[in-house]
Amino acid sequence: MQTLRIGLIREEKVPYDNRVSLSPEQCVELKTKFPQIAVIVQPSPRRCFADIEYTEKGIEVKEDLSACDLLIGIKEIPVQFLLTGKTYLFFSHTKKKQPHNRDMLKTILAKNIRLIDYECLTDTNGERLVGFGHFAGVVGAHNGLMTWGKRFGLFDLKPAYKCSTYNELIEQYKHLTLPTIKIAVTGTGRVGKGVIEFLDRLHVERIVPEEFLNNTFNESVFTVFTSKDLFRNKLTHEFIRSEFHTHPELYESVFLPYTHAADLIMNSIFWSPSMPQLFTKVNMKSSSFHCKVIADLSCDIDGSIPATIRSTTIEDPVFGYDAQTEKECAPYSKSGIDIMAVSNLPNELPREASVEFGEHLINKIMGEFLKPQSNILKRATIIKNGRLTANFEYLTDYVMG
Repeated sequence: MQTLRIGLIREEKVPYDNRVSLSPEQCVELKTKFPQIAVIVQPSPRRCFADIEYTEKGIEVKEDLSACDLLIGIKEIPVQFLLTGKTYLFFSHTKKKQPHNRDMLKTILAKNIRLIDYECLTDTNGERLVGFGHFAGVVGAHNGLMTWGKRFGLFDLKPAYKCSTYNELIEQYKHLTLPTIKIAVTGTGRVGKGVIEFLDRLHVERIVPEEFLNNTFNESVFTVFTSKDLFRNKLTHEFIRSEFHTHPELYESVFLPYTHAADLIMNSIFWSPSMPQLFTKVNMKSSSFHCKVIADLSCDIDGSIPATIRSTTIEDPVFGYDAQTEKECAPYSKSGIDIMAVSNLPNELPREASVEFGEHLINKIMGEFLKPQSNILKRATIIKNGRLTANFEYLTDYVMG
């Protein structure tokens, strides 16, 4: 059987991402499991695993990846680094017609590149097969609590990127008594599950939404909202999952009453422009809007959280939002609402996040590249042979703009 040559590319998008799809040990595991696969790693001074960690495992590290069949990265690739005629696998962030990636997608078409997107790798039920969501949830939940502590001068937690491991992150809470706050967690996907796991490890009590809305407590509590809890059909006032997924524009949000009870919102829902926002900027002007800290893990600009007017960085994760002027203000100010909107949360614990991601990739995806035909790869292929594939023809106006 012909060898499949895989190249792990260096991340070139600024700000730089230090995650990688396969750790050194996983490169060895991949070659052992699939002897017909060869792996080459492009050198990088920023990757969370140093070049020498790969060479010590017998993995070739070299600059030129032109002989590779499949090039694997994490984030979007600046157009000058795209190689003509190759197959690429990375998070392209184009399926929602993100304006900042239009030129990249145009270049991919022009260079006859086959583009496969991690975000589109799904099973027959539409469930995603790979992702960094778990660690996005973990780090985002920590950042939300860190923001709360700083806003009210109650405690000063070390950010996740200054911790070497998840366990070190958790260790900070062992001698910390959390304040009496009510936390609303939206979403139950990979990210939401990461949030829930983190709060469970801190022994925060989970309650049902009805209790959250109507009761007071003497300890920190959290509740979790599924799509069924958050949205309803505008006419029937029912929630039908299949209808919501195909026609979300028929639905409205019913989350607003919970903003009158929540101290802290941790938002992790999947959102698209055809979906309703959880609440509006007008809603946020009301004196009954109680929430003072929002950790927007989804980080869709002007998306499910309308106050997310920009993303933030790992080093500077919070901005203030003045609901009355609808503009940014200084963080941690009495009149503002603090918004944590880091777009690359798993990058704060990159080694563990990369290893978890690599496990999914090896166990669920890499074998698909050795099959004559793969429905999993077909569903995730945005561009092939210089054209948008059938599932992504809706992007035609996007790439023509």
